[in-house]
Amino acid sequence: MTDPAALRRRMVDDLTTGGFLEPGWREAFLAVPRHAFIPDLVWQEQRRDLVPFHRADDPSRWLRLAYASRQVMITQVDDGHPVGPGLIGDCISSSASQPNVVALMLAALGAQPGMRVCEIGTGTGYNAALLAQRLGADHVTSIEVDPEVATRARAALARTGFGAVLVITGDGAHGYPPRAPFDRVLATAAVQRVPYAWVAQTRPGGRVVTPWGTAYLNGALLSLTVGEEGTATGRLVDNVAFMWLRDQRIPLTWVRDCVYDEDNAAVSTTDLHPARVTDDYHAALAIGILVPDCEYRYCQARDDSGEYTVWFLDPNSRSWASLDYLPGADTHEVNQLGPRRLWDEVEAAYRWWVRAGSPTAERWHFTVTPQCQEIYLDQEISLDSPGGAIDLHGGNAPRGGVVLHDASGGAAGKHHPAFEVRAEQLVLAHLDARPVAQADRLITIGHTGIAEEGD
Repeated sequence: MTDPAALRRRMVDDLTTGGFLEPGWREAFLAVPRHAFIPDLVWQEQRRDLVPFHRADDPSRWLRLAYASRQVMITQVDDGHPVGPGLIGDCISSSASQPNVVALMLAALGAQPGMRVCEIGTGTGYNAALLAQRLGADHVTSIEVDPEVATRARAALARTGFGAVLVITGDGAHGYPPRAPFDRVLATAAVQRVPYAWVAQTRPGGRVVTPWGTAYLNGALLSLTVGEEGTATGRLVDNVAFMWLRDQRIPLTWVRDCVYDEDNAAVSTTDLHPARVTDDYHAALAIGILVPDCEYRYCQARDDSGEYTVWFLDPNSRSWASLDYLPGADTHEVNQLGPRRLWDEVEAAYRWWVRAGSPTAERWHFTVTPQCQEIYLDQEISLDSPGGAIDLHGGNAPRGGVVLHDASGGAAGKHHPAFEVRAEQLVLAHLDARPVAQADRLITIGHTGIAEEGD
């Protein structure tokens, strides 16, 4: 099948059958030609490489991919400068999101005809066109950090009849004050800290929807409602993964660049299976919240033994840990080095999560104010003590439970020394359930939070 209209109808039917597409968006998805926003040159993942694929090489396949309901189209690598020979890329820097993810995010946005929307991350322009089709093109403002990507999106929007969409080349973290206030703000780049500008430029009762994540887990969709007092509150509503907002981008960390002095590492053992801290989405979410700036990587044995190593890395503090998995073993060797004992933090965070009742993603709630971002569980947790509140930056826990309070506005990618000094107190003391629930015993830790725009 090579008829774009027929492929589009099939895509819409797939999205509808899969429960992704709300009725109010069906006509927009039918009307907007997605293939008109996909550049002729895209990239595909092959092992560790991003390999170029030209439309002219296989026009029918290119068109089918453009209308596959669960297909990401990689539209830029390495910020527009492929690092490998023959345009082979290393890192994805812009993409056209899977249509099913686009549909579920638009459903979470809850935008209605006539509302004014600010989109953070124009990407190809396809998402902006969908918004324009339903809300009116003059009601859509879209911000793109990459000038080349923005120029290409403007051209595609103009070709398809949506030229009235305002595409701004700039840093989406700042929003666009000249057109504020907006009824909705929709980000198509992941953040660890929600920029307060998005809240400030949204009218009371309006909504901010953004992918959110941590260094440990990039994979949550956050929906916030803005209150009269300029504070936004909300929770995680779905599981999506996006590239980081440019000014919060987490650099790709390779094991070889982070691990050093292995002979001097502290050696211990654990009976915790590594899959428990990596493969369970809800556990990984909690670990990422409680153990900042920690990433993990798998390294599989080259033979068929089933052995592998999981590496835990914090390049900012030059800390690393490794856990060696042997099939059938009851315990696993752990090596750690650096100011932080990363495996100790990860294991303690996981065991705290289990004792807390294994809270799922939707139980984590957020408050964003001009001063800080707070993250807390939706109800009080009783461990060895009533309450069980943790406040990482001072202030009171709004509803009990766990509070992460980031009042810093520090540079992206920095790791505050105060956290390194006191992280062990947090994880190894409180997460081992020693009683710290009383207000005068809340743990306070200074921590600078720390990552592009695609549609």
